Amino acid sequence: MTDSLTIRDNRTGREFEVAITDGTIRAADLKQIAVDGEPGLATYDPGFVNTASCRSAVTYIDGDAGILEYRGYPIEQLAEQSTFLEVAYLLLNGELPTTEQLEQWTHDITYHTFLHENVKQLIEGFRYDAHPMGMLMASVSALSTFYPDARNIHDADNRKLQIARLIAKMPTLGAFAYRHQLGKPYVYPDNRLSYTENFLAMLFKMSEPSYEADPRLVKALDVLLILHADHEQNCSTNAVRSVGSSEVDPYSAVGAGIGALFGPLHGGANEAVLAMLRRIGTTDNIPAFIEGVKEGKEKLMGFGHRVYKNYDPRAKIIKKAADDVFAVTGVNPLLEIALELEKIALEDEYFVKRKLYPNVDFYSGLIYEALQFPPEMFTVLFAIGRTPGWLAQWSELVQDKEQKIARPKQIYTGHRTRDFIPISER
Repeated sequence: MTDSLTIRDNRTGREFEVAITDGTIRAADLKQIAVDGEPGLATYDPGFVNTASCRSAVTYIDGDAGILEYRGYPIEQLAEQSTFLEVAYLLLNGELPTTEQLEQWTHDITYHTFLHENVKQLIEGFRYDAHPMGMLMASVSALSTFYPDARNIHDADNRKLQIARLIAKMPTLGAFAYRHQLGKPYVYPDNRLSYTENFLAMLFKMSEPSYEADPRLVKALDVLLILHADHEQNCSTNAVRSVGSSEVDPYSAVGAGIGALFGPLHGGANEAVLAMLRRIGTTDNIPAFIEGVKEGKEKLMGFGHRVYKNYDPRAKIIKKAADDVFAVTGVNPLLEIALELEKIALEDEYFVKRKLYPNVDFYSGLIYEALQFPPEMFTVLFAIGRTPGWLAQWSELVQDKEQKIARPKQIYTGHRTRDFIPISER
């Protein structure tokens, strides 16, 4: 059997054969299907719900089976056995590091954690109530002016340098934005600490000579960063690739990704879960809330996913991390509501039929709140975790010979060929 698709154009009676490769056809092949004097066919796909924009070896997702793999490694194994920096190395290089490679990689990241003092002044210029994501987006984009060599994107060594810089500086930028909002003095990196410990110290250290985080909290936050490290061609990754296709520097491309992540339909979902749980108030109110969802009067936040039609594998891991965090901080009173809501939703035919399973956002907000992060910082934490994935996708894009500058078609719906009317006659 030939791997091809035969298309009959009923307008003309002509038949066309289009090759099928990896379960896809090339949209450009549809151009041959045309009526004389008119452009060939194109596809119309708002939101790219069934359009592959690239070939990628970074992340594999099987939404129906609830599978998520980074470079072929199941997320469950990585979350249990790896550190965030180890996973970052895997995403960027395709293989898990040896002991020597991990030591060098950790050294490279640690070396670049400090910011130029002018970047600190940039953050200080924001209003006290500026959203941390706005500050992060602006400061990451501004790094392109501090490292003009980053524009040399086709030099492999230069790419590695910029990647190390950005992964190293993201926690520092996020912590400075957090401290700025609270009016607290900035805490500089302590490079004796691990990546995640250093981040916690920059966030929460006050007058104590050194900051010591509970190892269980460090591990839980490390797991959260791993779970968010990449997720295939989502909205923000698509933004990074689209902007990166112009051959701009990685700081500008990642700045675009942060902007996309800022939106409530992408990175802000865990904050919406907390708001929903607070609105429910007690477990006694859950039945009425469930009925409201079925009647279209309420929204069940943290359930369902554009990709997953099964239990989000990240949600299972994050539920275990929540137990570890609450063992240190005490149980969040909203947890009881969340657990009961999950139990009912997983048993109710209405939700089962629609394959509405808990996703990663359902429990992550509870953990972040237990760690004393304000809701506006949730998306910043997401961005720090996602940075290696964005950069792995960007690096793959730069080296992909098939990629072109992003320039989708449109279906024009406006007026045509109108005569200008002088203002006196309008």
